[in-house]
Amino acid sequence: MSELPPRESMEFDVVIVGAGPAGLAAAIRLKQLSPDVSVVVVEKGSEVGAHILSGAVIDPSGLDRLLPGWREDADRPLKTEVTDDRFYWLTQGSAVKVPLFLAPPLMSNHGCFIGSLGLVTKYLAAKAEAIGVEIYPGFAAAELIFGENGEVRGIATGDMGIGKEGEPTDNFTRGMELLGKYTLFAEGARGSLSKILIAKYGLGHDREPPKFGIGLKEIWQVDPKKHKAGLVQHSFGWPLDNKTGGGSFLYHYDENLISVGFVVHLNYENPYLSPFEEFQRFKTHPSVRDIFEGAKRLAYGSRAITEGGYQSVPKLAFPGGALIGCAAGFVNVPRIKGTHNAISSGMLAAEHAVEALAAGRANDELAGYEAAWRGSPVGKDLWPVRNVKPLWSKFGTMVGIALGGLDMWTNTLGFSLFGTQKHGKPDSDCLKPARDCTPIAYPKPDGKITFDRLSSVFLSNTNHEENQPPHLKVADMALQKSSEHDVYAGPSTRYCPAGVYEWVGEGADLRFVINAQNCVHCKTCDIKDPNRNITWVPPEGAGGPNYPNM
Repeated sequence: MSELPPRESMEFDVVIVGAGPAGLAAAIRLKQLSPDVSVVVVEKGSEVGAHILSGAVIDPSGLDRLLPGWREDADRPLKTEVTDDRFYWLTQGSAVKVPLFLAPPLMSNHGCFIGSLGLVTKYLAAKAEAIGVEIYPGFAAAELIFGENGEVRGIATGDMGIGKEGEPTDNFTRGMELLGKYTLFAEGARGSLSKILIAKYGLGHDREPPKFGIGLKEIWQVDPKKHKAGLVQHSFGWPLDNKTGGGSFLYHYDENLISVGFVVHLNYENPYLSPFEEFQRFKTHPSVRDIFEGAKRLAYGSRAITEGGYQSVPKLAFPGGALIGCAAGFVNVPRIKGTHNAISSGMLAAEHAVEALAAGRANDELAGYEAAWRGSPVGKDLWPVRNVKPLWSKFGTMVGIALGGLDMWTNTLGFSLFGTQKHGKPDSDCLKPARDCTPIAYPKPDGKITFDRLSSVFLSNTNHEENQPPHLKVADMALQKSSEHDVYAGPSTRYCPAGVYEWVGEGADLRFVINAQNCVHCKTCDIKDPNRNITWVPPEGAGGPNYPNM
């Protein structure tokens, strides 16, 4: 690429990367504590909420602490409170209801709300802007800016108008440098800059490897006679086998809307497994199929979910900044909830940043934040459930869930029979060679209840500028052929929920095709590729999905 002109820069007290619940909570808390502090939030989505996807049953505890009067606000984004909580074990033809008295008290959803996390972030953004926070959607944080001593000084937004071959076009616009005394990273699961920071500063040293799942979600509008506002329903078992972790959710909320989704843990072994197809298959189960008969599918999306929990949380602070929210891995896996912890971690980091700024500090380590999180509501939420995911992975769904439930019960009494279990290895190391696995024959979609990937991606409103460098980087294409294809039978064509990857042709003409325009930014490829050969980076501008209410 020809030499580029220097970037213009802007300076703030605090720069925040990502307008999700963690980033916006941090911004609001900063202004609540110190109104004169200058705060900027950059968001890669075309608008706040465009890239946000969650189930979502939301524990309101974080929101209650951040904005105590939100429940009385006429514009509140959450209005449907949980009234009925159900849990099922599925076989292929039946659903066995599990008595809720067997579940630990912390698993109860009563007191929680069902709604759209995207709408929650829009609400938080309005509150933040009203008190002076600057928010810039449509600008991806593409590069880290370091100082002379290796400290983080801020970020640079991506250049726009770069052609496919890497050369500036007539529409070229240089990115901006946003410099801060502290930079908070709230990029969500598998954040592209957060990943670099974890490696650069060794933040994962002496911690368990990060673990992830892939979550797929649809929103349906159903017959009012089939709608039960406030109903929360979860299941485990079919269509997954006992070795493969995951399960479904079905939430009734608002105006005859149902949020239905499926989660597959990304430590699965069979390269022939397709999380998207498992989700479609789940909707055909006799216990749920009738809900979708005659209903209308309104939206579709997918994203990675952090699942490592307490033992996988990296060191959070480093010179010049900190990790917050899902960038740090604060999801409570058995509860399938992370919003409350995202908000709480953003608030906690903001409190320590304000303290540092008041003392005249800048670009040093917020050591107090790292020291405080385990004793905060976040640490107290994650500690009792720390063994659920590793026990599930080690013993399979039936035995693992039973042992995990027992461990949660004993943790409520202050002890654990299992200590703190380890995860062992990253998800990329979990696939078995194709020769050791059985191919899975998935039924064809009927176009009424089950669908293909491309018609689903259409509902995500995904769009990317075509004339730009690919944002999915394959480091070694020969390795992709010799290993991903020849050894593992091309799992990228199945784990991707958007049809991004294809193996086309035969023999010497075999090619790995990347349909980057389909990418919904779930980042599964960055996690699950068996050689860690694929890297996701932010595309130009506001590219990606445009979820209205996910």
